[in-house]
Amino acid sequence: MPVTPFAVQDPYEYNTGFASYQETTAVPGALPIACNSPQKPPYGLYAEKLSGTAFTAPRDRNLQSWLYRIIPSASHADFEPYSVPSKGQDLRGLTSSSYKFIPDQLRFDPFDIEESSDFLTGRRLLSGCGSPSTKTGIAISMFSAGNSMPSKQAFYSADGDLLVVLQHGVMDVRTELGRLLVRPNEILVIPRGIRYRVDLGSEAIRGYTLELYDGHFQLPELGPIGSNGLANARDFQIPVAAYEEDTESKWSVVCQFNEQLFITHQEHSPFDVVAWHGLYYPFKYDLGRFNVIGSTSFDHPDPSIYTVLTAPSNTPGMAIADFVIFPPRWLVQEDTFRPPWYHRNTMAEFMGLICGDYDAKSGGGFKPAGASLHNVMSSHGGDSDTHHKASNDKLEPRKIGTGSMAFMFETSLMLGVTDWGLTWSKKRQAGYQEHSWQPLKSHFTIPEHLRSHDK
Repeated sequence: MPVTPFAVQDPYEYNTGFASYQETTAVPGALPIACNSPQKPPYGLYAEKLSGTAFTAPRDRNLQSWLYRIIPSASHADFEPYSVPSKGQDLRGLTSSSYKFIPDQLRFDPFDIEESSDFLTGRRLLSGCGSPSTKTGIAISMFSAGNSMPSKQAFYSADGDLLVVLQHGVMDVRTELGRLLVRPNEILVIPRGIRYRVDLGSEAIRGYTLELYDGHFQLPELGPIGSNGLANARDFQIPVAAYEEDTESKWSVVCQFNEQLFITHQEHSPFDVVAWHGLYYPFKYDLGRFNVIGSTSFDHPDPSIYTVLTAPSNTPGMAIADFVIFPPRWLVQEDTFRPPWYHRNTMAEFMGLICGDYDAKSGGGFKPAGASLHNVMSSHGGDSDTHHKASNDKLEPRKIGTGSMAFMFETSLMLGVTDWGLTWSKKRQAGYQEHSWQPLKSHFTIPEHLRSHDK
């Protein structure tokens, strides 16, 4: 199986299996037997339930975990409003009323790395729709950091599940339920409410996040594909229990609540879970393990066959968010325009690039750490150079995307863009439409005898 050749050795152990029931303990005997909340849990621990869905959710959608910790997470001071130190405009508090909704096709130059920031202070809201207070919609952000989070600080979001697409650097992520090392070409999902902190290695980090306010990510149905293919459940990695026994140090916990930040203090580590079991936990996935499915006869297939994770809406077949990738793959279609066709989509498409070159764009305008947004019903497709080349190529079997990984956040929602994305970041590319599609010329020809007949 082709996997990404990483230069960094992963020091942590993991369990595996997407949406599989897990139980893990850092101390033998710390998990109660046949009882979730005994009168006296082993070793004087406290039992605490972490609920990602309502208690009464159907069994196949019910996400709960039981944690056995040294001090309950409820033991802390009152929350106070918190403003992160930042340069320029702090956009973390923007709500959906701050978005600009425009039909233009948008493309952005690579976003800078803010060396003075950490993972919390270096996130910048770019696009989204909806509200966490009503658990509707999504938010898309860029992040960068040159520093680890401050010592004795943790963070959690009450707003939604966070999907992290790392583009550069290495993230050492410590969560209540264990530790994960995340590298480029890997994704990380941290469910709503789970406390964590991000430490860095020897270099800065940069990437993209999608926060899902409604529901949770799941694997897409495979339908006629069968029982295997795309992202296989066995390749998702889940942390094992790893605790810190610290009941004397002063810790701060920052909370994101309805897109506002609050902070509290406590005299015990939030990473004191000795054992846990359940279905609600963070996980990571190596995109190099994705099993690509494609057409072996004719026509360019829909990008849905590259879906890694999906968050379905109540409308069958319509997602609140799909996470789609475009990995290295073979093209063998006959008599086919192989790049994506020109189209207008009821879904909005936000694209990013982790590494390499995206095959559907030429001229170097779409670069790693950059992005594009083609909103609901906004026309798009290959630029003029790509169309000319693909229309005249000799159609031989060809592997494309070697050394590249592009991805897409696709949503049924109409996406707004913040002032930071449109103006303040200074990354919006001028003339995207002019350079990409306006050079397209008419090739319309009709045989003369048909023209005569038409007249």
